[in-house]
Amino acid sequence: MHQSTREIRLAEALVESADTLVEEFEAAHHLSRVADHCVRLLPARAAGIMLIDDGRAVALAAGGTDREIVLELLAAQHGGGPCADCCGSGRPVPPVSIGAARAARRWPEFTERALAHDIAVTYAVPLRRRERVLGALNVFGPAVPGGSPPDDGTTLRLAQLIADCAALGLENNSTYTQCRTLAGQLQQALSSRVRIEQAKGMLAERWNTAADDAFVALRQYARRHQLSLDRVARAVIDRVADDAELRRAVERGGEEGRSQRPLPPPPAP
Repeated sequence: MHQSTREIRLAEALVESADTLVEEFEAAHHLSRVADHCVRLLPARAAGIMLIDDGRAVALAAGGTDREIVLELLAAQHGGGPCADCCGSGRPVPPVSIGAARAARRWPEFTERALAHDIAVTYAVPLRRRERVLGALNVFGPAVPGGSPPDDGTTLRLAQLIADCAALGLENNSTYTQCRTLAGQLQQALSSRVRIEQAKGMLAERWNTAADDAFVALRQYARRHQLSLDRVARAVIDRVADDAELRRAVERGGEEGRSQRPLPPPPAP
């Protein structure tokens, strides 16, 4: 690949890896795209990403033309593999020959399956944010002349750069989602408060009483009927609440309000 072309593709990959502040974000699709970029930028046949939570794999994603094979190889690492080692240590696993790893009885199940699919070389780098390891990026390569793994300098650093941007994107999306959820909850609480105040005002005006007494009526009615205060306020605003029952509720629980005087009688029809 021409150097300038590779640099452009690398820039595109890094931008896409970090571009996660969108509502329709899907982690599996996003990580598959990151793995696709790895296959185009690195000397690789395929690549995959494993996300972990509490030390266990919780998501797998694959890139390249051999996605099913990659998913199989990632799943085979429950008994050990480059991703497992990488996640456990938080450090890269440099390129290693699958044949040599098998001969050394390193990752038995993984190496058996990798050789069955003509995978000759593999390495992994962690997806991490500061001290927190989110998972690992695993790259798979075919046989190379002389049977030696690719250089573990530039190639490994490039893979780590892509993984770091992917981890940044995941963390940004998590923060974005949390902020959106909190904003929604705050908006809902504010809207509920506005409805309750509106219902208090309507009852106070209708009954010619203090707003505190009207609030006690709302609260007592909600407790008696095991309803949320907001739901009772909605019923008052929509004029579907039982006015007589609301008045009885406050008279039964009047001692809980600031004003303990009885409500005035309802206006004559």
